[in-house]
Amino acid sequence: MVVCVAAEDQLIPDANTDADMKKENRRSLTGWPVLVLAAGLGVSSCKRAVPAMPVMPPPLVEVARPLKADVPMMAESIGRTEAVASVEVRARVEATVEKILFADGTEVKEGDPLFLLDRKPIEQRVEVAKGNLGQVEAALAQTKLDVERLKPLAKVGAVPRKDLDQATSAQAQAQAAVESAKASLRGAEIDLGYTVINAPVSGIIGSKQVDLGALVGKGEPTVMATISPVDPIWASLDVSEVAYLNSAERLGKGGETVFSAVLANGALHPSFGKLVFLDRAVNAATGTIKLRVEFPNPGKVLRPGQFLRVRALLRTLPGALLVPEYAVVELQGRENVYVVGAEGKVEMRAVKTGLHFGSLCVVTEGLGENDQVIIEGVQKVRSGVVVTATEGKVDESALNELRAKVPGGAGGGAVLPKKP
Repeated sequence: MVVCVAAEDQLIPDANTDADMKKENRRSLTGWPVLVLAAGLGVSSCKRAVPAMPVMPPPLVEVARPLKADVPMMAESIGRTEAVASVEVRARVEATVEKILFADGTEVKEGDPLFLLDRKPIEQRVEVAKGNLGQVEAALAQTKLDVERLKPLAKVGAVPRKDLDQATSAQAQAQAAVESAKASLRGAEIDLGYTVINAPVSGIIGSKQVDLGALVGKGEPTVMATISPVDPIWASLDVSEVAYLNSAERLGKGGETVFSAVLANGALHPSFGKLVFLDRAVNAATGTIKLRVEFPNPGKVLRPGQFLRVRALLRTLPGALLVPEYAVVELQGRENVYVVGAEGKVEMRAVKTGLHFGSLCVVTEGLGENDQVIIEGVQKVRSGVVVTATEGKVDESALNELRAKVPGGAGGGAVLPKKP
């Protein structure tokens, strides 16, 4: 604008003499080129050119083919361990406790002595029973002599037949008394044996429930301790009706279903289990059915009352197609993935998914194994957009983790427990 004003000032003549006018005219004529040039500069400097819009490059995305693999389908339920048997150790005779021969919570073997009771009162009963037996045996011997003496006399009529009959009856009574005395003696001797209380089974013995000097066995057998065999051990669990129906065929075959157990600290129990009990009916109140699984427990790590996560392989999905969960976009209640087609053009594909585990999900419908699915950059695209795609790969770590949990040797190379 300044340049334009300067050029126009040269066109205004001054009020001078003719000579001055002529000089001014010459100066004005010589000023036209400057005016034209200046005007041209003024026009060009007063109008700015509009810059062209920049061309954006296609979005950069990462694509991969779905991961095709055999996917194990498992059921998992919370179970509680219980002993195959819990045997109470009871006093079977009335006596006082003289010795306790075990430590609480230790392992005992069948036949190990656990308690010693006072023997003296029962030993006295044994001696009395022996004395009574001696008396009735002597009486029996006398009746036998009487019968032998009367038989020939009664035969010849020297004595009445009645006397022989009475002697024979006395002999039978004496014989019965002998048998009774023998039984009393045997009973006393058995009771004497009960003063040493041995372990009825092998297992882990709990805390003692009586102390030294306590009178036990009076009126009824006294519980003195409890022993629980823990190898093997049972896990009882209630599974939903749906889970039962999904696995009914395998469970019905019993030994074909293999179970694994995860402890409360996340450790895997080193041995597989087997189904030993399936209840006859579903509990109508809870909608569950009771199962019992038997696990070998040589290390005695499992104890009754523990909680376990019990897993069972139900079936395997052969050749399933897996994609990352974040590659699936939900719009208006429908699941979709973005697929890159010919010439890098994006297509939204409606799909259906099934099993979800870890960061992966199984696509059951709508996807082919050679489709290029966008796994990174989903938020940058829409249907119809052309993109620049780089080849990637679906992460298999979630699948490997799932396989490692599978009982029965289908773990894809993972270290698994030993079969029973």
